[in-house]
Amino acid sequence: MSETIKTDVLIIGAGPVGLFAVFELGLLDIKAHLVDILDKVGGQCAELYPEKPIYDIPGIPFITGHGLTDALMQQIKPFHPTFHLGEMVTTLEKIGEPLFRLRTDAGKTFEVKCVVIAAGGGSFQPKRPPIQGIEPYEEKSVFYAVRKMDAFRGKRLLIVGGGDSALDWTLNLQPIAKRLTLVHRRDEFRGAPDSVNKMRALVAAGGMDLKIGQVTALEGGDGKLTACSIKGSDGAASRIEVDAMLPFFGLTMKLGPVADWGLRMEDELIPADTAAFETNSPGLFAIGDINTYPGKLKLILSGFHEAALMAQKAHRYVYPEKKLVFQYTTSSTSLQKKLGVA
Repeated sequence: MSETIKTDVLIIGAGPVGLFAVFELGLLDIKAHLVDILDKVGGQCAELYPEKPIYDIPGIPFITGHGLTDALMQQIKPFHPTFHLGEMVTTLEKIGEPLFRLRTDAGKTFEVKCVVIAAGGGSFQPKRPPIQGIEPYEEKSVFYAVRKMDAFRGKRLLIVGGGDSALDWTLNLQPIAKRLTLVHRRDEFRGAPDSVNKMRALVAAGGMDLKIGQVTALEGGDGKLTACSIKGSDGAASRIEVDAMLPFFGLTMKLGPVADWGLRMEDELIPADTAAFETNSPGLFAIGDINTYPGKLKLILSGFHEAALMAQKAHRYVYPEKKLVFQYTTSSTSLQKKLGVA
């Protein structure tokens, strides 16, 4: 039975714009939960360019994507948002005026008064490895993310990849797996040196196996893997028995399920008004790179502006009987109390 969570607003996307939306909503006593397909906050800033310099955040001459994410997390701390990471919202339906019901691929159900889509250019989705016939095994014995570690306890695991995700899950799952094998196409890894060293130490101690090569074929039936064929870098073929495979081949950006939610779309973007960045569905907002309107600039600072106006309109849906009095954080004692600075 799925878990049902009731709150004021669900924000889809935990990148910089989604995080700042928490701040603007929080100032108005609006509670928010956030869902993101990534296993960490920060969106593109965290996943694609954590160390890339950003020069156009007002008042901050220079900051990295990682630094901006950390600063935003500190800024929204007083509002105690709830994050649901490593999940994707799969369905959205309108069940009231206003009221929405959304479900994630992790089995959670949300009932909220407003929805804010802050998904950047779409959702990050795992790249499928070029192995013929892999589709029937997906989400049955081939998994692109680890939802619950215990699901792999006592199993023969094959992890494929050479980056941080592959190495991190190798180290995390090795203690509970019956046997774990890591496969990478070359004997050089892109992950953190400390993780590489720990993995090699486990191999040397006989705690796991490392194979240099590529998975070429899968064996099994009814979605259940029994074995994989591997072609070594030297051309030699081998076969190992496995119960589950975890390929970590990186991420790609796709629009994802948003395209099926009945929203008006223009070139895979969501049109929004410029008064509150509301879509053609009342109570459903789109902010950041996912939206489009005349004069739109795909800048983080534009998304911050959109989040501020969105929150003003969302207040009408969350508190329809309450008059909103605009206040400045510089002079409002009540806002400063919320921020813990009064």
